Amino acid sequence: MNIYPIKTPEKKRLFAEISNPRKGLRANEQKGEFIFASPKMQRIKDIIEQVADTDVSILIEGESGTGKELVARSLHYSSSRAGKPFVKVNCAALPLELLESELFGYERGAFTGSYGAKVGKFELANNGTIFLDEIGEIALPIQAKLLQVLQDGVFARLGGEQDVRVNVRIISASNRDIEKEVKEGRFRKDIYYRLNVVNIYVPSLRERSEDILLFFEYFLDVYNEKYDRLIHVDRDEIYPLLLNYTWPGNIRELENMVKRLVILGDVDDFKRYLRGTGLIENKASQGKRYYCEVKQDIPDDVEIIPLKKIAKETSIKAEREAISKVLQDTTWDRKKTAQILQISYRTLHSKIKEYGIVVKKGRSRINPELSYSLSTRYP
Repeated sequence: MNIYPIKTPEKKRLFAEISNPRKGLRANEQKGEFIFASPKMQRIKDIIEQVADTDVSILIEGESGTGKELVARSLHYSSSRAGKPFVKVNCAALPLELLESELFGYERGAFTGSYGAKVGKFELANNGTIFLDEIGEIALPIQAKLLQVLQDGVFARLGGEQDVRVNVRIISASNRDIEKEVKEGRFRKDIYYRLNVVNIYVPSLRERSEDILLFFEYFLDVYNEKYDRLIHVDRDEIYPLLLNYTWPGNIRELENMVKRLVILGDVDDFKRYLRGTGLIENKASQGKRYYCEVKQDIPDDVEIIPLKKIAKETSIKAEREAISKVLQDTTWDRKKTAQILQISYRTLHSKIKEYGIVVKKGRSRINPELSYSLSTRYP
């Protein structure tokens, strides 16, 4: 790998600018505010301004963790519908039989257990925006019903006979190549053309390296403030590593790793991660940490983990180690640990049990049988 040069005048200027971010700057993600320094994201911002106040359907594409939902929220809150509902539906999180009732609602007696009528997401989003995240996961039977809404703004609840009419702006997103899904028969062509009136591609973090340092400093500032820490790093040492790392989990991965850095205060751990030797398993029973190099050449028969799952497991590891560390720092005072971590006592107790943290006087260790390890997948 080639380390990003840092001695050029251009890089020196960039580092100087990033090194002193505006304190107090906070992006309201709920309102679709996002920070950027790259021309590619400026282009997206320009498109948002051009199309926000129209009713055209928009398809947002890009890898997981790039900020597609932020773009969708920005479109909504930049439009005349800003005062109306913004309703998000994660199409990948619900099975077929539940997704239809979630989107369109149902009448009493529509199926076993439906003792009352339920309003669907489309009705809740009336006069506002509905955001269909992971649209590529919707099964063909529901796609047919979705087409009717796209064409006429009309649908019927499950078990209902009356049509329901809504005025909804539809924004959808996918980390799949929907055009490829159409060619392979997994996604209807007529729906694709109606959803894809305007296409916005959100580039990966490695495609907009100008944003990496900005995000790092931003998240470092945010989590230092949130967790009452004062973590500093040697920028001449860390910045080249940040720019050289490929960030497969994109912004979500970067945010999780900065959160971990702030909570644990372990800069060496952060550097190992950026160099490609990430923490795979923490065996704290001996008071030591063991690191395993992740191989770059992965065999063809190795199971590939979805990026969302990688980001989730990274977050789990950070939480698990933070709880274990604070428990030891407070001499295993659970009440004080919960206060420091800004969670309820009940939540702390639940996480201790879920993560297999065994708390005993004199030590706090992680039960290896309950640990979340990637080592079995990346031998």
